[in-house]
Amino acid sequence: MRSITKALPSRQRRTALVGEILGRLVRRHSTAVVLFHQAVAARLGLGSTDHKCFDVLRERRAMTGSEMAAITGLTSGAITGVVGRLERAGYLRREQDSRDGRRQILHPVLERVRDVQEAVDPIRKDVAALLEAFDSHQLTAIAEFLSGTADVAYRHVALLRAQTLSGGSRSGRARTS
Repeated sequence: MRSITKALPSRQRRTALVGEILGRLVRRHSTAVVLFHQAVAARLGLGSTDHKCFDVLRERRAMTGSEMAAITGLTSGAITGVVGRLERAGYLRREQDSRDGRRQILHPVLERVRDVQEAVDPIRKDVAALLEAFDSHQLTAIAEFLSGTADVAYRHVALLRAQTLSGGSRSGRARTS
């Protein structure tokens, strides 16, 4: 891509690069990340959804099943299954809510957080080596891009869910999952 865009005037070069990022590069990155997390989940003996739910729990430290359902968009029945599998695998523990005995608070098991960290440490080291090639201004731009795209993605998750709930599917096909 760089050799192609070097011959273009600055504005065209920028437009071409933005197009490349929005087209092939973001899609390629997204696919690689999904496949990587599927491999991590398999290594940990988890399904992909269970692994990412554990990741949400790890980030939040404690939450109810209802909160996890709201964040992930999974049904309460699906969350019950995820929680059961994560508990049996030793990734979470349940605790009665002291304010409402009907609710349970889900907590990550810290020893299992270390297992996840061990699984992802090799890629973290490789990415750290890639980042060594960037100066502090470039690293700031990368951090802003990653933070901003995560925010945009979460916003679009909410928009897509709202469209699905309101029957606004553009394809006209029914949900199959």
